Amino acid sequence: MKKICLTFLFAFILCCQNSEKHSYTFYYWRTNLSLNTTEKETLNKTNTPYLYTRFFDIEKVNGKFQPIAVVTKDETFKTEKEIVPVVFIKNDVFYDITLEEIHFLANNVFSLIQKKQKDFGFKIAHEIQIDCDWTAGTNKEYFTFLTKLKEISGKQITCTLRLHQVKNSKLSGIPPVRKVYLMCYSTSSPLENSSRNSILDVPTLKDYLKSVNKYPIKIDVALPIYSWGIVTNQLGKHKLINALSSKDLENPNFKKIGQDKVQVLKDGFYFGNYLNKGFTLKVEAITDDQLNEVKAFLDKKLSDYAIVYYHLDGKFVSDHKF
Repeated sequence: MKKICLTFLFAFILCCQNSEKHSYTFYYWRTNLSLNTTEKETLNKTNTPYLYTRFFDIEKVNGKFQPIAVVTKDETFKTEKEIVPVVFIKNDVFYDITLEEIHFLANNVFSLIQKKQKDFGFKIAHEIQIDCDWTAGTNKEYFTFLTKLKEISGKQITCTLRLHQVKNSKLSGIPPVRKVYLMCYSTSSPLENSSRNSILDVPTLKDYLKSVNKYPIKIDVALPIYSWGIVTNQLGKHKLINALSSKDLENPNFKKIGQDKVQVLKDGFYFGNYLNKGFTLKVEAITDDQLNEVKAFLDKKLSDYAIVYYHLDGKFVSDHKF
């Protein structure tokens, strides 16, 4: 009996250690910074001092670089976390860009980051993260931008890493940073006709990451906790509605036709979109079982990594255990 109890105690301790193995925090990806009670409580429970916060996007508009959807803040956004600025840059920004333009872009990105940090009184981290789905055709220019931004800012520059950039690393190139954040989601397009979960299909992810242990830069991991709805019309064309959950499908004007899938029975506005009778709506979400399977896979590939969950939203965090 004593031996059984000791065995159970050891298994329990081991289970607890595994659940606490990885430090974690969140991305914040809304345009207006605000925190409700659930989000504050969830953020306060994280065991790292950082919150990865999207500041703005960069696009090329009429041949000029433009910051898009620059972040604003209300009085509810109060945190002791150090704010790590994240800037999303569209890949086509780096097509046909000159060295002079790269320097101009790096200077202006850092200047706008500094302005927002000062305006909002953030507790500033010693890191800036750049999010870009670079390709073999833009890697030279993008990597030059990262190097220049580090030189200008004096900060640690990190960047995101997509699944195809791991699998095809020889073609994509290795960014000149000390750490990357592996985006373990967007395994396929939500606009394809597929039965797979386009946010996270674990078999597809494992195939992309067969050799992730050989990647030559320190890797931390971004895991998804978000959900969305995919609308399909009678012609088979698709449209995304962000932040939908299975609970949103509980509507007398919807007929259930599958797991997390309904058919619209009556024309009308739903979730800010006009949907016609006959349209179908499928919700894709992430379960803790999926996340645990990904973590178990990565534990065998990577010696150590922190987790950044995408993203901090009361609608998502209440459905998960961290």
